[in-house]
Amino acid sequence: MLRIGSFKLNSNLILAPMAGVSDFPFRMLNRKFGCELAFVEMINCRSISAKSKRTQQMLFSNPDDRPLGVQLLGCEENFVRKALDVIGKYKFDVLDFNAACPVPKVVRRGEGAALLKDPKKLSGILKIIVKKSPVPVTVKIRTGWDKNSVNAVETALSCQDAGISGLFIHGRTRAQGYGGQVDYSSIARVKKSARIPVIASGDIFSPGLGKKMFDETGCDGIVIARGALGNPWIFNEISGFLMTAKTRERPALDELIKVMLGHLDMYTGYYGEKNGVIIFRKFFAWYTKGLRRVRPLRQLVSRTKTYSDMTAIIRSLGAVSSRSYKMLTCDTI
Repeated sequence: MLRIGSFKLNSNLILAPMAGVSDFPFRMLNRKFGCELAFVEMINCRSISAKSKRTQQMLFSNPDDRPLGVQLLGCEENFVRKALDVIGKYKFDVLDFNAACPVPKVVRRGEGAALLKDPKKLSGILKIIVKKSPVPVTVKIRTGWDKNSVNAVETALSCQDAGISGLFIHGRTRAQGYGGQVDYSSIARVKKSARIPVIASGDIFSPGLGKKMFDETGCDGIVIARGALGNPWIFNEISGFLMTAKTRERPALDELIKVMLGHLDMYTGYYGEKNGVIIFRKFFAWYTKGLRRVRPLRQLVSRTKTYSDMTAIIRSLGAVSSRSYKMLTCDTI
């Protein structure tokens, strides 16, 4: 069990907020495979303050989409306050603040990981959020700005003093982005120093890597992001591996095809046929990663706009990729 303030979770495996990915259908798909807490896509405080249609759609949910987390991005206190007023009308269970996003256009605005260089400002924003939020507040950070300013422990303690109930930490600096090695030792030092739950992320692509994060950092939970792309089974796979230390084979190819077809149905049902098919294209690439002889199919998918054409391509995987698929296990994807 994982406790974040007054909020209790049975699972300590969490689905990360991913821009352009963590929409309502994606969350619901992963919940079918063992995900308990999922986050909506990262919400910009300026955008939600202006009540843009795009951000309102990002916040769409229903009673089955729970427990649910919302993550805010911003650096201006007035817009943070306005954003809190708007999202207060929605139902969710955890409110996270992003001080980790490494994207250049984000840090140029002083948002995301840029706040790692100004712990005092970050602390001030968190105090505002903690005071106004009706649900437990968390923050996501990185180990530091670059290798010369690894300040994860100091930042974590400052955030803790601001009154947050939990801390998410990605085991890389902003300068690393999503490349280079995960710094397990920095996460371990944060866990040793903090009194609040520490939930770690970084390269959790398989059950073995999930266990490694727990073993080497002592963290209270882990966040799964890119590891869930085209692989919703990862939640049950990690849970099973932690209990039995046995690696399962990847689900059979016919199950993969069945899940892909169901995923496509969810997207076309939610976004309409054309938009749903176009959005699903990227998921086709993720689902078929590592399979041989799928390049021609991916080229077809990149031009596909109809539901019937996309389903035909998905079904054809059974004939094209069965041999190479059997060689994979859940620890090789």
